[in-house]
Amino acid sequence: MSQRVRIGMIGGGQGAFIGGVHRIALRMDDAFELVAGCFGRDPKNTIATGEELGLDPARCYPTWEALIEGESRLPADQRIEAISIVTPNHVHHAPAKAAMEAGFHVICDKPLCISQEQADDLASTVEKSGMVFALTHNYSASPMVREARERIARGELGTIRKVYVEYLQGWLSDKLEESGQKQADWRTDPTRSGPVGALGDIGTHAHQLLEFVTGERVTSIYAILDTFVEGRALDDDDMILLKMANGATGTLCSSQVCFGKENGLKLRIFGTEGAIEWEQEHPNDLKVTGTDQSMTTIRTATAAAGEESASLTRTPAGHPEGYLEAFANIYRAFARAVRGQDQPLADPFPTIEDGVRGIQFIGAALLSSEENRWVDIPD
Repeated sequence: MSQRVRIGMIGGGQGAFIGGVHRIALRMDDAFELVAGCFGRDPKNTIATGEELGLDPARCYPTWEALIEGESRLPADQRIEAISIVTPNHVHHAPAKAAMEAGFHVICDKPLCISQEQADDLASTVEKSGMVFALTHNYSASPMVREARERIARGELGTIRKVYVEYLQGWLSDKLEESGQKQADWRTDPTRSGPVGALGDIGTHAHQLLEFVTGERVTSIYAILDTFVEGRALDDDDMILLKMANGATGTLCSSQVCFGKENGLKLRIFGTEGAIEWEQEHPNDLKVTGTDQSMTTIRTATAAAGEESASLTRTPAGHPEGYLEAFANIYRAFARAVRGQDQPLADPFPTIEDGVRGIQFIGAALLSSEENRWVDIPD
Protein backbone atom coordinates (compact mmCIF):
# COMPACT_ATOMS: atom_id res chain seq x y z
CA MET A 1 0.00 0.00 0.00
CA SER A 2 1.60 3.25 -1.16
CA GLN A 3 -0.06 5.34 1.55
CA ARG A 4 -1.86 4.37 4.73
CA VAL A 5 -5.59 5.02 4.85
CA ARG A 6 -6.40 7.41 7.69
CA ILE A 7 -9.16 5.80 9.71
CA GLY A 8 -11.29 6.63 12.73
CA MET A 9 -13.12 4.22 15.02
CA ILE A 10 -16.52 4.37 16.68
CA GLY A 11 -16.77 2.02 19.67
CA GLY A 12 -14.13 -0.39 20.89
CA GLY A 13 -13.08 1.38 24.09
CA GLN A 14 -11.77 -0.10 27.31
CA GLY A 15 -13.74 -3.20 28.31
CA ALA A 16 -14.79 -3.97 24.73
CA PHE A 17 -13.74 -7.09 22.83
CA ILE A 18 -14.28 -6.65 19.13
CA GLY A 19 -12.69 -3.20 18.89
CA GLY A 20 -9.31 -4.65 19.83
CA VAL A 21 -9.73 -7.34 17.17
CA HIS A 22 -10.43 -4.71 14.52
CA ARG A 23 -7.40 -2.65 15.59
CA ILE A 24 -5.12 -5.68 15.28
CA ALA A 25 -6.60 -6.43 11.86
CA LEU A 26 -6.23 -2.93 10.48
CA ARG A 27 -2.58 -2.81 11.59
CA MET A 28 -1.56 -6.22 10.27
CA ASP A 29 -0.76 -5.08 6.72
CA ASP A 30 0.29 -1.54 7.67
CA ALA A 31 -2.44 -0.27 5.33
CA PHE A 32 -4.16 2.00 7.87
CA GLU A 33 -3.32 4.68 10.37
CA LEU A 34 -5.77 5.03 13.24
CA VAL A 35 -5.87 8.77 13.92
CA ALA A 36 -9.22 9.51 15.56
CA GLY A 37 -12.06 7.95 17.46
CA CYS A 38 -15.05 8.00 19.73
CA PHE A 39 -14.48 4.78 21.64
CA GLY A 40 -17.58 4.69 23.82
CA ARG A 41 -20.52 6.48 25.35
CA ASP A 42 -18.36 7.69 28.24
CA PRO A 43 -15.98 10.46 27.10
CA LYS A 44 -13.56 9.44 29.87
CA ASN A 45 -13.32 5.98 28.30
CA THR A 46 -12.61 7.56 24.94
CA ILE A 47 -9.83 9.74 26.37
CA ALA A 48 -8.28 6.81 28.24
CA THR A 49 -8.45 4.58 25.15
CA GLY A 50 -6.96 7.32 23.00
CA GLU A 51 -4.07 7.72 25.44
CA GLU A 52 -3.39 3.99 25.29
CA LEU A 53 -3.34 4.15 21.50
CA GLY A 54 -1.18 7.27 21.36
CA LEU A 55 -3.80 9.42 19.64
CA ASP A 56 -3.98 13.20 19.63
CA PRO A 57 -6.43 14.08 22.46
CA ALA A 58 -8.01 16.70 20.18
CA ARG A 59 -9.11 13.86 17.88
CA CYS A 60 -10.66 11.76 20.64
CA TYR A 61 -14.25 12.94 20.40
CA PRO A 62 -17.02 12.74 23.05
CA THR A 63 -19.67 11.50 20.60
CA TRP A 64 -19.70 9.87 17.18
CA GLU A 65 -21.53 12.91 15.83
CA ALA A 66 -18.68 15.11 17.04
CA LEU A 67 -16.19 12.76 15.39
CA ILE A 68 -17.82 13.05 11.98
CA GLU A 69 -18.33 16.81 12.31
CA GLY A 70 -14.85 17.49 13.64
CA GLU A 71 -13.04 15.40 11.07
CA SER A 72 -15.11 16.91 8.25
CA ARG A 73 -13.76 20.35 9.17
CA LEU A 74 -10.13 19.31 8.87
CA PRO A 75 -8.15 19.78 5.63
CA ALA A 76 -8.60 16.95 3.14
CA ASP A 77 -5.03 15.73 3.58
CA GLN A 78 -5.45 15.44 7.37
CA ARG A 79 -8.99 14.25 8.02
CA ILE A 80 -9.91 10.60 8.24
CA GLU A 81 -10.86 8.83 5.02
CA ALA A 82 -12.74 5.91 6.55
CA ILE A 83 -14.54 4.93 9.74
CA SER A 84 -14.60 1.56 11.47
CA ILE A 85 -17.83 0.93 13.41
CA VAL A 86 -17.43 -1.63 16.21
CA THR A 87 -20.36 -0.72 18.45
CA PRO A 88 -23.33 -2.78 19.68
CA ASN A 89 -25.87 -3.40 16.92
CA HIS A 90 -28.17 -0.46 17.66
CA VAL A 91 -25.34 2.00 16.93
CA HIS A 92 -24.55 0.78 13.42
CA HIS A 93 -27.14 2.49 11.26
CA ALA A 94 -26.96 6.15 12.29
CA PRO A 95 -23.15 6.60 12.31
CA ALA A 96 -22.69 4.54 9.13
CA LYS A 97 -25.26 6.65 7.30
CA ALA A 98 -23.86 9.94 8.59
CA ALA A 99 -20.30 8.91 7.81
CA MET A 100 -21.05 8.04 4.20
CA GLU A 101 -23.09 11.20 3.70
CA ALA A 102 -20.06 13.15 4.99
CA GLY A 103 -17.82 11.46 2.43
CA PHE A 104 -16.19 8.79 4.59
CA HIS A 105 -15.88 5.13 3.64
CA VAL A 106 -17.24 2.66 6.21
CA ILE A 107 -16.25 -0.78 7.50
CA CYS A 108 -18.80 -2.08 10.00
CA ASP A 109 -19.12 -5.07 12.28
CA LYS A 110 -22.06 -7.43 11.71
CA PRO A 111 -25.04 -7.62 11.76
CA LEU A 112 -25.65 -4.62 9.55
CA CYS A 113 -28.29 -3.03 11.83
CA ILE A 114 -31.46 -3.93 13.75
CA SER A 115 -34.32 -3.53 11.26
CA GLN A 116 -35.19 -3.94 7.60
CA GLU A 117 -36.00 -0.23 7.36
CA GLN A 118 -32.48 0.63 8.55
CA ALA A 119 -30.93 -1.93 6.20
CA ASP A 120 -32.75 -0.54 3.18
CA ASP A 121 -31.78 2.99 4.19
CA LEU A 122 -28.10 2.07 4.41
CA ALA A 123 -28.25 0.32 1.04
CA SER A 124 -29.72 3.49 -0.47
CA THR A 125 -27.04 5.59 1.21
CA VAL A 126 -24.25 3.42 -0.19
CA GLU A 127 -25.69 3.75 -3.68
CA LYS A 128 -26.22 7.52 -3.44
CA SER A 129 -22.89 8.33 -1.82
CA GLY A 130 -20.68 6.02 -3.87
CA MET A 131 -18.62 5.29 -0.75
CA VAL A 132 -17.01 1.92 -0.09
CA PHE A 133 -18.90 -0.12 2.50
CA ALA A 134 -17.57 -3.38 3.97
CA LEU A 135 -19.14 -5.70 6.54
CA THR A 136 -16.84 -7.85 8.65
CA HIS A 137 -18.22 -11.34 8.16
CA ASN A 138 -14.64 -12.40 8.77
CA TYR A 139 -14.99 -16.14 8.22
CA SER A 140 -15.58 -15.63 4.51
CA ALA A 141 -11.99 -14.35 4.29
CA SER A 142 -10.46 -17.57 5.63
CA PRO A 143 -8.25 -19.26 3.00
CA MET A 144 -9.95 -22.66 3.27
CA VAL A 145 -13.40 -21.10 3.02
CA ARG A 146 -12.25 -19.60 -0.27
CA GLU A 147 -10.89 -22.99 -1.27
CA ALA A 148 -14.29 -24.56 -0.64
CA ARG A 149 -16.03 -21.83 -2.62
CA GLU A 150 -13.62 -22.20 -5.52
CA ARG A 151 -14.08 -25.98 -5.70
CA ILE A 152 -17.87 -25.71 -5.64
CA ALA A 153 -17.81 -23.02 -8.34
CA ARG A 154 -15.73 -25.35 -10.54
CA GLY A 155 -18.42 -28.01 -10.16
CA GLU A 156 -16.27 -30.48 -8.25
CA LEU A 157 -19.16 -31.46 -5.96
CA GLY A 158 -21.65 -31.78 -8.81
CA THR A 159 -25.14 -30.60 -7.92
CA ILE A 160 -25.46 -29.49 -4.30
CA ARG A 161 -28.09 -31.55 -2.48
CA LYS A 162 -27.62 -31.10 1.25
CA VAL A 163 -26.18 -28.25 3.35
CA TYR A 164 -25.56 -28.14 7.07
CA VAL A 165 -24.14 -25.18 8.97
CA GLU A 166 -23.93 -24.83 12.72
CA TYR A 167 -22.48 -22.24 15.06
CA LEU A 168 -22.44 -23.55 18.61
CA GLN A 169 -21.21 -21.71 21.70
CA GLY A 170 -21.78 -22.32 25.39
CA TRP A 171 -20.77 -19.07 27.06
CA LEU A 172 -24.36 -17.98 27.74
CA SER A 173 -25.48 -21.29 29.25
CA ASP A 174 -26.01 -19.37 32.49
CA LYS A 175 -27.47 -15.89 32.96
CA LEU A 176 -24.09 -14.23 32.60
CA GLU A 177 -25.68 -10.86 31.86
CA GLU A 178 -26.63 -10.55 35.54
CA SER A 179 -22.95 -10.62 36.52
CA GLY A 180 -22.24 -7.31 34.77
CA GLN A 181 -20.19 -8.99 32.03
CA LYS A 182 -20.19 -6.35 29.30
CA GLN A 183 -20.37 -8.65 26.26
CA ALA A 184 -23.28 -10.64 27.69
CA ASP A 185 -25.05 -7.52 28.89
CA TRP A 186 -25.58 -5.83 25.55
CA ARG A 187 -26.05 -9.02 23.50
CA THR A 188 -29.06 -10.04 25.59
CA ASP A 189 -30.62 -6.56 25.67
CA PRO A 190 -33.25 -5.97 22.95
CA THR A 191 -32.62 -2.20 23.00
CA ARG A 192 -29.00 -2.74 21.96
CA SER A 193 -28.88 -6.13 20.26
CA GLY A 194 -32.11 -5.70 18.31
CA PRO A 195 -34.97 -8.20 17.98
CA VAL A 196 -32.76 -11.31 18.17
CA GLY A 197 -29.88 -12.54 20.29
CA ALA A 198 -27.92 -15.60 19.16
CA LEU A 199 -29.40 -15.40 15.67
CA GLY A 200 -28.02 -11.92 15.07
CA ASP A 201 -24.74 -12.48 16.87
CA ILE A 202 -23.69 -15.79 15.31
CA GLY A 203 -26.57 -17.08 13.17
CA THR A 204 -25.98 -14.34 10.62
CA HIS A 205 -22.36 -15.52 10.31
CA ALA A 206 -23.61 -19.03 9.54
CA HIS A 207 -26.13 -17.75 6.98
CA GLN A 208 -23.59 -15.54 5.18
CA LEU A 209 -21.00 -18.33 5.14
CA LEU A 210 -23.46 -20.81 3.64
CA GLU A 211 -24.55 -18.50 0.82
CA PHE A 212 -20.99 -17.33 0.17
CA VAL A 213 -19.49 -20.79 -0.17
CA THR A 214 -22.29 -22.41 -2.17
CA GLY A 215 -23.05 -19.41 -4.38
CA GLU A 216 -26.73 -20.20 -3.82
CA ARG A 217 -29.39 -18.19 -1.98
CA VAL A 218 -31.45 -19.49 0.91
CA THR A 219 -35.01 -19.07 -0.37
CA SER A 220 -37.25 -20.42 2.39
CA ILE A 221 -36.88 -21.26 6.07
CA TYR A 222 -38.76 -22.84 8.96
CA ALA A 223 -37.35 -21.48 12.20
CA ILE A 224 -37.67 -22.25 15.90
CA LEU A 225 -36.12 -19.48 18.00
CA ASP A 226 -35.82 -20.60 21.61
CA THR A 227 -34.79 -19.02 24.91
CA PHE A 228 -33.53 -21.68 27.30
CA VAL A 229 -32.19 -19.47 30.09
CA GLU A 230 -35.14 -18.37 32.20
CA GLY A 231 -35.77 -14.64 32.19
CA ARG A 232 -33.57 -13.90 29.19
CA ALA A 233 -35.22 -11.43 26.80
CA LEU A 234 -33.81 -12.75 23.51
CA ASP A 235 -33.25 -16.09 21.81
CA ASP A 236 -30.21 -18.09 22.86
CA ASP A 237 -30.82 -21.13 20.63
CA ASP A 238 -32.06 -21.36 17.03
CA MET A 239 -32.99 -24.35 14.85
CA ILE A 240 -33.77 -23.62 11.21
CA LEU A 241 -34.75 -25.84 8.30
CA LEU A 242 -33.90 -24.29 4.95
CA LYS A 243 -34.39 -24.62 1.21
CA MET A 244 -31.99 -23.17 -1.35
CA ALA A 245 -32.52 -21.77 -4.81
CA ASN A 246 -31.11 -24.83 -6.60
CA GLY A 247 -33.38 -27.22 -4.67
CA ALA A 248 -30.91 -28.21 -1.96
CA THR A 249 -32.18 -28.54 1.59
CA GLY A 250 -30.52 -28.50 4.98
CA THR A 251 -30.30 -26.98 8.43
CA LEU A 252 -28.80 -23.96 10.15
CA CYS A 253 -28.28 -24.06 13.91
CA SER A 254 -26.98 -21.24 16.09
CA SER A 255 -26.79 -21.61 19.84
CA GLN A 256 -25.04 -19.98 22.78
CA VAL A 257 -26.23 -22.50 25.38
CA CYS A 258 -24.37 -25.60 24.17
CA PHE A 259 -22.41 -26.19 27.36
CA GLY A 260 -18.68 -26.55 26.78
CA LYS A 261 -18.70 -25.39 23.17
CA GLU A 262 -16.31 -22.54 22.45
CA ASN A 263 -16.70 -21.27 18.90
CA GLY A 264 -18.01 -24.23 16.95
CA LEU A 265 -18.73 -22.89 13.50
CA LYS A 266 -18.93 -25.84 11.11
CA LEU A 267 -20.01 -26.11 7.47
CA ARG A 268 -20.80 -29.33 5.57
CA ILE A 269 -21.93 -29.42 1.95
CA PHE A 270 -22.87 -32.57 0.03
CA GLY A 271 -23.27 -32.81 -3.75
CA THR A 272 -23.89 -35.54 -6.30
CA GLU A 273 -20.15 -36.03 -6.88
CA GLY A 274 -18.43 -35.00 -3.67
CA ALA A 275 -18.56 -33.23 -0.33
CA ILE A 276 -16.63 -30.66 1.73
CA GLU A 277 -16.35 -29.94 5.44
CA TRP A 278 -14.77 -26.96 7.24
CA GLU A 279 -14.55 -26.07 10.93
CA GLN A 280 -13.57 -22.66 12.23
CA GLU A 281 -11.68 -24.16 15.16
CA HIS A 282 -9.43 -25.95 12.65
CA PRO A 283 -9.38 -23.24 9.98
CA ASN A 284 -6.35 -24.46 8.01
CA ASP A 285 -8.03 -27.77 7.09
CA LEU A 286 -10.64 -28.46 4.42
CA LYS A 287 -11.94 -32.01 4.22
CA VAL A 288 -12.83 -32.99 0.66
CA THR A 289 -14.59 -36.25 -0.30
CA GLY A 290 -14.21 -37.29 -3.94
CA THR A 291 -16.26 -39.43 -6.28
CA ASP A 292 -14.38 -42.55 -5.14
CA GLN A 293 -15.46 -41.87 -1.52
CA SER A 294 -11.87 -41.08 -0.52
CA MET A 295 -11.39 -38.20 1.91
CA THR A 296 -8.52 -35.75 1.54
CA THR A 297 -7.57 -32.95 3.89
CA ILE A 298 -6.47 -29.88 1.97
CA ARG A 299 -4.13 -27.62 3.95
CA THR A 300 -3.31 -23.96 3.57
CA ALA A 301 -0.03 -23.00 1.87
CA THR A 302 0.30 -26.36 0.13
CA ALA A 303 0.28 -27.25 -3.55
CA ALA A 304 -3.16 -28.82 -3.13
CA ALA A 305 -4.74 -25.44 -2.42
CA GLY A 306 -5.92 -23.20 -5.25
CA GLU A 307 -5.04 -19.66 -6.24
CA GLU A 308 -7.86 -17.95 -4.34
CA SER A 309 -6.97 -19.48 -0.99
CA ALA A 310 -3.28 -18.85 -1.67
CA SER A 311 -3.97 -15.13 -2.12
CA LEU A 312 -5.36 -15.01 1.45
CA THR A 313 -2.65 -17.15 3.04
CA ARG A 314 -0.05 -15.27 5.07
CA THR A 315 2.24 -17.92 6.54
CA PRO A 316 4.16 -20.98 5.29
CA ALA A 317 2.63 -24.45 5.52
CA GLY A 318 2.22 -25.71 9.06
CA HIS A 319 2.02 -22.26 10.64
CA PRO A 320 -1.48 -21.74 12.06
CA GLU A 321 -3.49 -18.73 11.02
CA GLY A 322 -7.16 -18.06 11.46
CA TYR A 323 -9.49 -15.59 13.15
CA LEU A 324 -7.32 -12.46 13.26
CA GLU A 325 -5.83 -13.05 9.82
CA ALA A 326 -9.29 -13.44 8.28
CA PHE A 327 -10.29 -10.07 9.73
CA ALA A 328 -7.06 -8.59 8.36
CA ASN A 329 -7.82 -9.99 4.90
CA ILE A 330 -11.08 -8.02 4.86
CA TYR A 331 -9.34 -4.85 6.04
CA ARG A 332 -6.63 -5.25 3.39
CA ALA A 333 -9.23 -5.60 0.64
CA PHE A 334 -11.16 -2.64 2.06
CA ALA A 335 -8.00 -0.51 1.92
CA ARG A 336 -7.47 -1.46 -1.72
CA ALA A 337 -11.05 -0.46 -2.50
CA VAL A 338 -10.64 2.89 -0.74
CA ARG A 339 -7.48 3.52 -2.78
CA GLY A 340 -9.16 2.38 -6.01
CA GLN A 341 -6.66 -0.42 -6.49
CA ASP A 342 -7.26 -3.71 -8.29
CA GLN A 343 -8.39 -6.65 -6.18
CA PRO A 344 -6.83 -10.10 -6.62
CA LEU A 345 -10.22 -11.72 -5.90
CA ALA A 346 -13.76 -11.24 -7.08
CA ASP A 347 -16.03 -10.44 -4.12
CA PRO A 348 -13.05 -9.39 -1.97
CA PHE A 349 -15.13 -8.55 1.10
CA PRO A 350 -18.76 -8.73 2.29
CA THR A 351 -20.73 -5.69 1.16
CA ILE A 352 -23.98 -3.90 1.89
CA GLU A 353 -25.80 -6.63 -0.06
CA ASP A 354 -24.57 -9.23 2.42
CA GLY A 355 -25.76 -7.03 5.25
CA VAL A 356 -29.22 -6.60 3.78
CA ARG A 357 -29.44 -10.36 3.20
CA GLY A 358 -28.64 -10.94 6.86
CA ILE A 359 -31.44 -8.65 8.02
CA GLN A 360 -33.87 -10.29 5.61
CA PHE A 361 -32.84 -13.66 7.05
CA ILE A 362 -33.46 -12.43 10.61
CA GLY A 363 -36.87 -11.03 9.67
CA ALA A 364 -37.95 -14.26 7.98
CA ALA A 365 -36.77 -16.34 10.94
CA LEU A 366 -38.69 -14.18 13.41
CA LEU A 367 -41.87 -14.43 11.35
CA SER A 368 -41.49 -18.17 10.87
CA SER A 369 -40.94 -18.79 14.57
CA GLU A 370 -43.85 -16.55 15.60
CA GLU A 371 -46.32 -18.03 13.11
CA ASN A 372 -45.01 -21.64 13.07
CA ARG A 373 -44.71 -21.85 9.28
CA TRP A 374 -42.34 -21.76 6.32
CA VAL A 375 -41.40 -18.22 5.25
CA ASP A 376 -39.79 -17.15 1.98
CA ILE A 377 -36.77 -14.85 1.98
CA PRO A 378 -36.89 -12.11 -0.70
CA ASP A 379 -34.22 -12.41 -3.39
